[in-house]
Amino acid sequence: MTTMELVIERLGAQGDGIATRMLEPGGHAEALPETVYVPYTLPGERVCVQVDGARAQLQSIITPSPERIAPVCPHFTDCGGCSLQHIAPDAYGEWKRALVVEAFRQRAIEADVAPLTMAGAGARRRAMLSALATKAGIVLGYHAARDDHVIDLSACPVLDQRIVESLSDVRRLLGALPRWEGEARVAILAAENGLDVAIDGAVGKSGLDPNASAELGTEASRVNGLLRLVVDGIPIFQMAKPALAMGGASVVPAPGSFLQASAAAEKAMADVVLKVLPKKAKRAIDLFSGVGAFCFPLASRVAVAAVDSDEHALSALDAAMRTAHGLKPITTLHRDLFREPLSRKELEPFDLAVFDPPRAGAKAQAEMLAKSKVPVVVAVSCNPATLARDARILIDGGYRLGKVTPIDQFHWSAHVEAVAVFRRPK
Repeated sequence: MTTMELVIERLGAQGDGIATRMLEPGGHAEALPETVYVPYTLPGERVCVQVDGARAQLQSIITPSPERIAPVCPHFTDCGGCSLQHIAPDAYGEWKRALVVEAFRQRAIEADVAPLTMAGAGARRRAMLSALATKAGIVLGYHAARDDHVIDLSACPVLDQRIVESLSDVRRLLGALPRWEGEARVAILAAENGLDVAIDGAVGKSGLDPNASAELGTEASRVNGLLRLVVDGIPIFQMAKPALAMGGASVVPAPGSFLQASAAAEKAMADVVLKVLPKKAKRAIDLFSGVGAFCFPLASRVAVAAVDSDEHALSALDAAMRTAHGLKPITTLHRDLFREPLSRKELEPFDLAVFDPPRAGAKAQAEMLAKSKVPVVVAVSCNPATLARDARILIDGGYRLGKVTPIDQFHWSAHVEAVAVFRRPK
């Protein structure tokens, strides 16, 4: 490694500071052979670093940015969960908004991007953690920032406080399992009425014997606020069903199933969808519906068709629909929209379509929507690059892009959600 002084010019898409010139004695700047990325730095800062190729390790900050603030987590820079706790909120919000602006610009789209909507610290209701069984005990937390070892969490300001307070209890549950090899995955959900825990990869092919299962169930019954425990798909303990409020429904998700990480962010997205629903609309379609984050709010006003490839999610949605009151009719369709998107003809009956695909986007479905006559299309995405690609398809098909709303669901990370509204001109 080579030690040198750099001036950080801007933040990259992953939140690292970017430098292209090295400072020589006397203040002269010399171009570097390649762009250097320096984590935990800010534009305008003069820093001392150790450079190894395109990556650098921060040694000291010689001249700090006025936007630099003190991080709030003791694990910051060690844990890989957060990368931007050191930047002031206004600058952080503008940087995330700029990520969306730039993604659209690269597709030659001039987008009207709103200021960032922030869910804030402590809003994340879902944690996906790694667990190791070591000689010293159970290690439970996120992967480190610079390698694959697991940081044993003692605090986490982004998570719902109920999850943080449960970590010692979850370690005790993991310790009650027969010792396993490798890394297990632990999903903890802070539902409206308590905690839901799903552990995967901690039990071999032989599974738990009846005695071990009974002992684990007894330990689970002692955990304050624990509603359900599932280990490798096997129910171990259930005091009550975990419930999530979505529109006028109460949804019981399958153990470890995909959910929006923050209830506040989910509501912000749903609010955009409801706001653009045409006044005379009668039917809407929710593509990649999951358990119904947009379906149920829409069903308070119009009939909805929910489409997804996840049978467990559709089952949870269907069960919630049956116990909800005051909603318009909801139908479900099990379908892989990557392989078999809804056709133009199938889309004809709908006044609004919303799609919220995985990070890969919804290219095939966007192409079908671009050929359709659906008056309003709302695209929700966790990846600005694929959102902009799908937006280009819709625009080329005759839609006009309206407001784009960036939403900060994963606080202090480089991830940003966005909701884009498209209208078909009459």
